Amino acid sequence: MWTWKSWVNSANTPETDFPLQNLPCGIFRETDGNPRMGIAIGKFVLDLQRCNHAGLLEGLSENVRAACEQPSLNDLIACSASGWSSLRRRLAELLRTEADPTHRRKTEAALLPIASVALLKPVQIGNYTDFYASIHHATNVGRLFRPDQPLLPNYKFVPIGYHGRTSSLVVSGTDITRPNGQTKASNSDLPRFGPTSALDYELEVGAYIGKGNPLGEQISLEHAEEHLFGISLVNDWSARDIQTWEYQPLGPFLSKSFVTSISPWVVSMDALAPFRVAMPARPVGDPAPLSYLSSVVNQNIGAIDMKLEVLLSSASMRSAGSAPMLLSSGNLRDLYWSFAQLVTHHTSNGCNLLPGDLLASGTVSGAEEGTQGSLLEMTRRGTQPICLPSGELRSFLEDGDEIILRGYCKKEGFPRIGLGECRGRIIPAPFLSS
Repeated sequence: MWTWKSWVNSANTPETDFPLQNLPCGIFRETDGNPRMGIAIGKFVLDLQRCNHAGLLEGLSENVRAACEQPSLNDLIACSASGWSSLRRRLAELLRTEADPTHRRKTEAALLPIASVALLKPVQIGNYTDFYASIHHATNVGRLFRPDQPLLPNYKFVPIGYHGRTSSLVVSGTDITRPNGQTKASNSDLPRFGPTSALDYELEVGAYIGKGNPLGEQISLEHAEEHLFGISLVNDWSARDIQTWEYQPLGPFLSKSFVTSISPWVVSMDALAPFRVAMPARPVGDPAPLSYLSSVVNQNIGAIDMKLEVLLSSASMRSAGSAPMLLSSGNLRDLYWSFAQLVTHHTSNGCNLLPGDLLASGTVSGAEEGTQGSLLEMTRRGTQPICLPSGELRSFLEDGDEIILRGYCKKEGFPRIGLGECRGRIIPAPFLSS
């Protein structure tokens, strides 16, 4: 399958995120239509409901075919891993150059240009947990607040996370309203209430849970990968001044819950298989993971070699016709904790994960300059502003700014596998009457 080409020509170009070997799932809607499930192929979306009605999915399990008729990915996610894989294989056979001519004609009738449809939130997410899995991000932020002890003693033992808000998860392209909240300046005795002046993005990747676990039972590290359906981009927008004032002693609350953006396509773990790599070697002196978080397989292939990019476009840049500015470029393989370890730790106390739950990585940053996943790190808490091509300076985000996240895997001998984009544009905070 990795050497196949598609009769959809746009799926064969080197720069596409969506070649035949990717086939990410999503939910779309035509003008005035109902939400339907589709897969991305080149510049098109393949309508799986139309494929099913045309008899193109015959032979697949009844629950997989029924799931393709649903307005969210949840039922498909709840199917077995073999069910997901069989659907992906069937769709690849329909879209490959050597497809049966009759099947090709029926498949062509179910294709729609992606530009002609609205892409919707792909999963009805019941639970959302945001982790802190990048040691470089944790160290960078720690140095800003605790120069003598950047990392707290538990970091290298415990995958740190917090439970996020699912009601404010939005799909890419949704405007981001600047939040109001309490902040306290260092030279003030009292806090104030008003719009944040330190709005930030966080470059993250989220993994969707496939098969869940019963309450009271743990998912072992050896079986954790079996519970992962696929991944998407995540932007966990943050109000840093609100966060600084509220996070003691229980951690983030209103500084995070106002909105989190997710990309519309979910890339399967099958599509990422050629890009699995070893976890980073722990530095000399670092403790080994406790036994329940340690396995040879996880150490050998627990990471994903995926390039991650952040771009910024200001209102002035768009008016001048300037391209978005690349702010940073990192890699998902740099995480200290793998997604499998996050699953295992999350369930280690008996917590039950459900199909469609979202586990986000936390901000992904690297060790080198230019690989940071947030402005908090890049501007050293706002003290070293970034100069945009327009001449504007940015310590944190201004109204009209648009942040674009991208993620993709590249390897010699394999087509590029991409996550698409996750976009959000800042609009002013709601007016507050005096």
